[in-house]
Amino acid sequence: MSAMLDDLHTIRDWLRWAVSRFSEAKLSFGHGCENAYDEAAWLILHTLHLPINQLEPFIDARLTRDERLALLEVLQQRINHRVPAAYLTHEAWLGEFKFYVDERVIVPRSYFAELLENGFAPWIDDPYAVTDALDLCTGSGCLAILMANTFPNAQVDAVDISTDALAVAQRNIADYGLEEIVVPVHSDLFAKLGGKQYDLIISNPPYVTTASMDALPPEYRHEPALALAAGADGLDIVRRILSAAKAHLKPGGVIAIEVGHNRDLVEAAFPQMEAVWLDTEGGDEKIFLLTREQL
Repeated sequence: MSAMLDDLHTIRDWLRWAVSRFSEAKLSFGHGCENAYDEAAWLILHTLHLPINQLEPFIDARLTRDERLALLEVLQQRINHRVPAAYLTHEAWLGEFKFYVDERVIVPRSYFAELLENGFAPWIDDPYAVTDALDLCTGSGCLAILMANTFPNAQVDAVDISTDALAVAQRNIADYGLEEIVVPVHSDLFAKLGGKQYDLIISNPPYVTTASMDALPPEYRHEPALALAAGADGLDIVRRILSAAKAHLKPGGVIAIEVGHNRDLVEAAFPQMEAVWLDTEGGDEKIFLLTREQL
């Protein structure tokens, strides 16, 4: 280790070394970065307290021994223990929004972010007309916070069954100063919401099938299984949501549910359902949408 510290002097040296070791270890990505280079750059810049989008001005900067030791520690955590980078940095991004994360919540990665950035058009005609919105299975609270940003007049409920997840959500809500707007609710789906109705419900629920859970790379094993696993066909939670959703939508209200690559499974389970499948730049047909009248 000492010899390596003496051989790697600059950020360029450490970046090259990290990309080589990440590739050699066959790490899996998908928790904020899609490849070894981007993830190595992120971890290095974050550890050195440098702007994470400005590698070039610092690329040939020489590092102190303490800085090199810090880099070695974080990079070895990523390589040896397969810890997702977002848990090492305690931050995740959806667009321009940064969120605190740790192993109490899954790392935010949702196709909803793009839809909310675009005001959820054309399904929501007037973002200012949305007064009640619900993020079901909120996790870190990231989508609830995006909803509050998209719909200026909305009160947003952020529901999760996990008290650990809600503690993280509460931290993120406070970071954005939204304590009066976004309300964390400890509930098993709709159970604690009484008769409350919403203009818009979105949900990124657990939807990983049993077979897919068994095949997950080690990185995903660091995430809470409660937020991923959803039975043999990945639809255990989706079935429960759809069975109760109508009672919690206002007339003309809509619900949208993210199910990843499971469109075929959804259509097999609900052959009579007239859902609209939404497309985003990140991926097509990962979210389906229904109006109250279609439920």
